[in-house]
Amino acid sequence: MSSAVSQESTRRRLTPQQAETVARLADAAVEVLNADGFDGLTVRAVAKRAGVAPATAYTYFSSKSHLVAEVFWRRLADGVPAPDPDLAPADRVAQVLRGVSMVVAGEGQLGGAVTVALLGADPDVEHLRLRVGGFIRQRLAQALDVDPADPGPVVDALEMLYAGGLVHAGMGHLTYEQTSERLVAAARLLLTDQPVLDQEVR
Repeated sequence: MSSAVSQESTRRRLTPQQAETVARLADAAVEVLNADGFDGLTVRAVAKRAGVAPATAYTYFSSKSHLVAEVFWRRLADGVPAPDPDLAPADRVAQVLRGVSMVVAGEGQLGGAVTVALLGADPDVEHLRLRVGGFIRQRLAQALDVDPADPGPVVDALEMLYAGGLVHAGMGHLTYEQTSERLVAAARLLLTDQPVLDQEVR
């Protein structure tokens, strides 16, 4: 990976060699997930597939949930660019929601694993969960041209939409493609009724 995300992890700033090791572990985690599912995933199995010593893998990842959460964070940060300022606000929101909901589309069992992993109590997972939430909030705030530190009730409602949608997709109730389109449709309804929403929430 070429982005700044590849040079960091939950625990430390990475040298180029360390970043390459973490990238190999992340790629191997997806391969193990697709072969054995989340139940069969272990840090040790991922290390073996990546050609990395288990002790080395554990210096970067405290648990399999931490590893899966890191995979999701990296794909999210690399795959959801800032919204296009030339688009209308509703279209910018649609761009962000489509990007977020399609990050793990077509990735076999990764989506379901992410849903489980991000609910974990591991402190490293909690850190990444906050980082993921902050990143998506920033992108939605950019789409609506509001302050990410105080984005208001519309961004709050959009966050509830995407969180529920991704849980549904992760549980297999909807495909990520279906989730993407339903999220966009719901967001357009919400934005159409934005003055009413502002009045009711405040």
